[in-house]
Amino acid sequence: MDIQIKTVGLTKQYKMGTQTVDALKGVDLEIEKGSFTAICGTSGSGKSTLLHMLGCLDKATSGDVYIGDTKVTATKDKKLAKIRRENIGFVFQKFCLIPELTVTENIIVPVLLSGKRPDNAYIDELCDILGLSDRKGHLPSELSGGQQQRCAIARALANDPQIVLCDEPTGNLDKKTGEEVISLLHEVNKKYEKTVVIVTHDECIASGADRIVRIEDGAIVQAQYP
Repeated sequence: MDIQIKTVGLTKQYKMGTQTVDALKGVDLEIEKGSFTAICGTSGSGKSTLLHMLGCLDKATSGDVYIGDTKVTATKDKKLAKIRRENIGFVFQKFCLIPELTVTENIIVPVLLSGKRPDNAYIDELCDILGLSDRKGHLPSELSGGQQQRCAIARALANDPQIVLCDEPTGNLDKKTGEEVISLLHEVNKKYEKTVVIVTHDECIASGADRIVRIEDGAIVQAQYP
């Protein structure tokens, strides 16, 4: 079993006035390379906090996170940014597209930030698979919600990362469009052999995953295979 992401005794605490909130409590988790994992839990359970830790977007209070063999919790900020930029793609609920840039320009932002030249053939392939071939010159304001999320998925894949992390990617979409987006994420998982981790409260979405990890009050209460 090839482990892509691992956490060991992962904890995260936040200060709220004089109170200390335990967002994560000693989380031990292994995610296999090329798998599709759903992280489920109620609002405030810690699922998004866990995803942010896996994506090196936040620092742990204690414990460790590994991306492959690299202990990212012991990595300095500059190198951590490089690991995040080159190995992880992010898909957020609110799309987070740059309004002044076209679809193509939004997609290639991570590539340019890495100091690389875009692989135009690969970008065209992504646009074709995600149904954006006739929208490449459009601005985000000229796209539907589903098209904006497809653009966000293409952007997440533009740097050819090993891992794609999705935080409630269907939260701003209607049911039909949300189902299409999830279907595309499954296609990305299979076609490009990406490790996909998705945070969701939707049991239908979770049921299609290779593995469901349930978290409550900052602790994993169940990790099962459907």
